[in-house]
Amino acid sequence: MGMLSGKNTLITGCARGIGKSMVEVCAKHGANIWANARSPNEDFDNYCKSISEQYGVSVIPAYFDLTRKTEVVDSVKMIRASDSPINGLINNAGITYNSLFQMSSEMNLRENLEVNFIGPFILTQYITKLMVRNGGGSIVSIASSAAIDGNSGRSAYGASKAALLTATKALSREVGVSGIRSNTIAPGITETEMLSSMSAETIMETAESTALKRCGTPHEIASVAAFLLSDMSSYITGQTLRVDGGM
Repeated sequence: MGMLSGKNTLITGCARGIGKSMVEVCAKHGANIWANARSPNEDFDNYCKSISEQYGVSVIPAYFDLTRKTEVVDSVKMIRASDSPINGLINNAGITYNSLFQMSSEMNLRENLEVNFIGPFILTQYITKLMVRNGGGSIVSIASSAAIDGNSGRSAYGASKAALLTATKALSREVGVSGIRSNTIAPGITETEMLSSMSAETIMETAESTALKRCGTPHEIASVAAFLLSDMSSYITGQTLRVDGGM
């Protein structure tokens, strides 16, 4: 019996990186999962099937783009019509963007807000309604240390993630009475494809600046998310957990 046994969870952005690790970690702990990716993909279908078979849980691909409301609505309808009441949501899907404040384009600013904040906000509105009907749940949103630290070159990205922090805090106060918890994770530098936007020198310097002197791994972020979904964190809500190696 894993700590997520009997939990039914939607995870966004599962095609790679942290999201892909979340599927495996949550499945290993017994969760049934709707695993989101933006567009149908045979390799992703096969990955979901292999994880399902390996851990004896249900892992169902849920294809939708967070910026396309009709696709989001269709997937929520699929979840609502299933025999598995949803009680977990991980808002993981997101994009990164590095640019100095004065060099940040309006297009990139709007894109960051759309993907990192507005999309998750709307999805959470729909899923929260289902959780209220189902008697409670746990929502985990993946933000960033950049939302707290205000790093140079991360104004647009950091602001979009900071908006997620604030919304999560407000949400926790509104839905706690319904048995729903809402928390965020703020990862530091993590070994994902997003590092491709940074120079090798910057990656090394940032890793060396942490207390642990290294980058984090997707598995380490996923493990914290699984904890926040579980009843082991039943008295934690409205919080931001930094998972950054001591930045």
